[in-house]
Amino acid sequence: MATYKLAVIIENQSKDGDFLLHTQTPPPKFDDKEYDSYLDPDLWDLPSAELTPLDQTRVPIRAGGDIDLRLFDVDSALEKVLEQVGCGSGEKWKWDFRKYVEEASFGPGPPVNTAFVVVKMAPDGRSFPDFCMWMCFESCMKWLLDAEPGSGRIGPLVVVGYLNDLKQAPKWKMPPTLRFQEYPPGVVVAPMGSRTLKPFTTTNLVVFAPGHDAVGDLGAVECIATGEALILDPGCCSKYHKELEQVIASLPRKLIVFVTHHHHDHVDGLSVVQKFNPDAILLAHENTMRRIGKGDWSRSYTPVSGGEVISIGGRKLNVISALGHTDGHMGLYDLKTHSLIVGDHCVGQGSAVLDSKSGGNMSDYFETTYRFLDIAPSVLIPMHGRLNLWPKNMLCGYLKNRRHREASILKAIEGGAQTLFDITSRAYADVDKKLWIPASSNVKLHVEHLAQQNKLPPEFSMQKYLQSCGVWFYLQWLWAYLGPKKVAGVTMAGIAASSVLYKSL
Repeated sequence: MATYKLAVIIENQSKDGDFLLHTQTPPPKFDDKEYDSYLDPDLWDLPSAELTPLDQTRVPIRAGGDIDLRLFDVDSALEKVLEQVGCGSGEKWKWDFRKYVEEASFGPGPPVNTAFVVVKMAPDGRSFPDFCMWMCFESCMKWLLDAEPGSGRIGPLVVVGYLNDLKQAPKWKMPPTLRFQEYPPGVVVAPMGSRTLKPFTTTNLVVFAPGHDAVGDLGAVECIATGEALILDPGCCSKYHKELEQVIASLPRKLIVFVTHHHHDHVDGLSVVQKFNPDAILLAHENTMRRIGKGDWSRSYTPVSGGEVISIGGRKLNVISALGHTDGHMGLYDLKTHSLIVGDHCVGQGSAVLDSKSGGNMSDYFETTYRFLDIAPSVLIPMHGRLNLWPKNMLCGYLKNRRHREASILKAIEGGAQTLFDITSRAYADVDKKLWIPASSNVKLHVEHLAQQNKLPPEFSMQKYLQSCGVWFYLQWLWAYLGPKKVAGVTMAGIAASSVLYKSL
């Protein structure tokens, strides 16, 4: 069930076209000198507040998909918003409804749907705090499309609720049944159902079709591929291939397809692209292509390894080496909007699983994380879950989590754990046992990383540890997860199924 938000467009009665933005509250600091040295720039967006239904038992959405604001406590939400911008409590303001936007189902939590209303205000004689600023359409678009890295940023509410309605409509359209988010301008993110791992159920299809926003800023740069549109990771399952077909049909024929890595939930729609646009150019790392079946893509491809430049409608995209999740994992950076597509290096919620069966490597993962921090993007776009508006904070959180896990793994080994199961069960004691199988993939890579750093205690037997990484681990996991009475009824077919699940990570 969705939750709701009220976003307020405060228009300046004294200066036509101006509206009020305020800085968003950043995530808490880590209380760590290294991590807290990475600061995300200010994020400016429309003021907003939670919108609470007056009656939790009634559905506040009409049959046509419109919101009925009479069923919400709008006055309380509006009062909170106006307090955010320094207006005294108790003031009454007339508002007009502008639009209602349903968030795409990024998951794993419920979508946050937003009602946008307009309040007109005469700022003459009124003093606003420093964290508020009047802006116009042109200045916002300049910040979004021409800002320098590290400068102030414009948030998604003002883009989705206001700016996208004012800018020129794109020549192509997404299928009406497919919910998506366009943020920043020219970057469309649409979660589509896929064969991914829980808690997620979708993979984000990312579409670059900049159109009128693009300018010829490439200069003498040599491009590995040139097109009018680009899609990343068409990984939806067969149930959603019809919608993917409609997306492909609406895009320009000069299409680039970029695959971050080979997992099924990122390539299951490649055959649709190949069928309905056989002239599309596929870009992928050679290690990724070795694992993609002919049934998904039988035509030639252009290999990338990081450092290449792609031109999409005159817009420059840099290919970023993002090894770690797999040995062919790639990212993509849009220099115009400072958007960084990170594949499965990060996910919208929780931590990422590295694939030890496909060249996943913890040293590479740390190196990629620092590379992303050096890029200093304005927004991170993962292939699962929502966009992240605090990229440096998120990346530092991943570093902290990985280092914490590695320390707990080393502690388990120093405490006598010798097998993969013993190490996993101790280091991930705070995690549901059903997740220990994917967690064991990360444990393997952490043990390798510790060995590379010569941190493993001398009494630790690598031979004994490696012997415990096969069927023996699954048997111990089944015993712990199901209990001794149920283990006796588990067939080897069930064990094989667990192995298949593990290999697909």
